[in-house]
Amino acid sequence: MVGLGIVQVFEGRRVFENLTADENLSGGEQQMLVIGRALMSDPRVVLLEEPSLGLGPMIIEEIFLIIKQLRQEAGVTIFLVEQNAKLALDIADHCYVMENGPIVLDGSAKELASNVDIKEFYLAIGETGGRRSYREVKHYRRRKRWLS
Repeated sequence: MVGLGIVQVFEGRRVFENLTADENLSGGEQQMLVIGRALMSDPRVVLLEEPSLGLGPMIIEEIFLIIKQLRQEAGVTIFLVEQNAKLALDIADHCYVMENGPIVLDGSAKELASNVDIKEFYLAIGETGGRRSYREVKHYRRRKRWLS
């Protein structure tokens, strides 16, 4: 795959498994390291799985800034798997929503960000624009239009 210009950055980083916690880097440093390791082959396509996993907000912001720069400045195509819908929609051109495996919705990031179901269930934003509680969102799951 690397010969074809495709690299994958796996969820969970998998860097220094044999080192102790004191000897290892922080989660943010590890994530930057595995992204850097992937870029060493000068790829055309990067498959990036859950880059925000286990990281603090400031590090996540930095990681996503790097991803955005790769797309814009280096012309690298990024296939991003990310459970944080807001992060994914903010950075993507096109999105797919998967539920238990199958793709249930797809479209431009702009289209999906304005989709009532996406706003309500994945972004916890009600029809009036206000935030919704976890309890309200949890019960909404039974009403998702694409599952009917």
